[in-house]
Amino acid sequence: MDSVAHRQLDAYLDRLRFQQRVSVHTLDAYTRDLQRLVAFCNEREIAGWDALHPADLRDHIAHRHRLGLGSRSLQRALSAIRGFFDYLIRQAELDRNPTSGIRAPKAPKTLPRLLDVDQMIGLLEAPADDVLELRDVAMWETFYSSGLRLTELVSLDLADLDLQAGSVLVRQGKGRKSRHVPVGECAKKALERWLSARSLIVRASEPAIFLSRRGDRITQRTVQSRLERWQKKQGIPEHLHPHMLRHSFASHLLESSGDLRAVQELLGHANLSTTQVYTHLDFQHLASVYDRTHPRARQRQASEGQE
Repeated sequence: MDSVAHRQLDAYLDRLRFQQRVSVHTLDAYTRDLQRLVAFCNEREIAGWDALHPADLRDHIAHRHRLGLGSRSLQRALSAIRGFFDYLIRQAELDRNPTSGIRAPKAPKTLPRLLDVDQMIGLLEAPADDVLELRDVAMWETFYSSGLRLTELVSLDLADLDLQAGSVLVRQGKGRKSRHVPVGECAKKALERWLSARSLIVRASEPAIFLSRRGDRITQRTVQSRLERWQKKQGIPEHLHPHMLRHSFASHLLESSGDLRAVQELLGHANLSTTQVYTHLDFQHLASVYDRTHPRARQRQASEGQE
């Protein structure tokens, strides 16, 4: 590339460093991505940025993808390139952005990990040894009974809970949308045990249902660390995080009911497509049942074992 192109790139990186004050990590990543684009242009004998066409950029992104660069890294590279060309347009040094319409390959969707029913029962029915563990079991039961997000659980206040009706009001749902969700019998009993002990640690006028050992509202990080502690105490080998309890709730409910719309409402998903990931989980379960129980599937597995 010619000296003008190098000057333009250096000016953009200086802007990121001194005016926009991006992080060192971001600056290093953007610099590497743009230098690789320079190397690509040199191989194609492209002298200036105005001579770079969308077809060239597609080839560049496709080449990096073939070399094994992941979807997120490709998206970051495109972001760096797009930002650079937007800068040149603002500087009146370019009249078009060749990245327009170009997208990085989508990352393959990974299905959420979850616990099976027996694992969940073992997690929830283990005895609590102290007040904080009473609170912990009540939290796990509420996650699994009502399908709450972590942020929703720690935001719950006493005024949101109606144990007599068996429901809880989620005021801080995603997108600031509220919803009522049921609280099952096992969760109600766990909450009653915790609320009886809550007075031992609560600070005056604290409205939160779930408290830290100091008596104020529990933090998300504390919930995560307590679940990790509970996992180790129960001898569960798989690493647990709160969202796995929500995933387990959704998958087990869908498996039993087949009612995708109801699961969508309970989870607080704005779009049904977000909930549909659990249909894949349900199919995995059905497929495993089929392999274990269908006569022809069993016959095939037996014959494979004899080979």
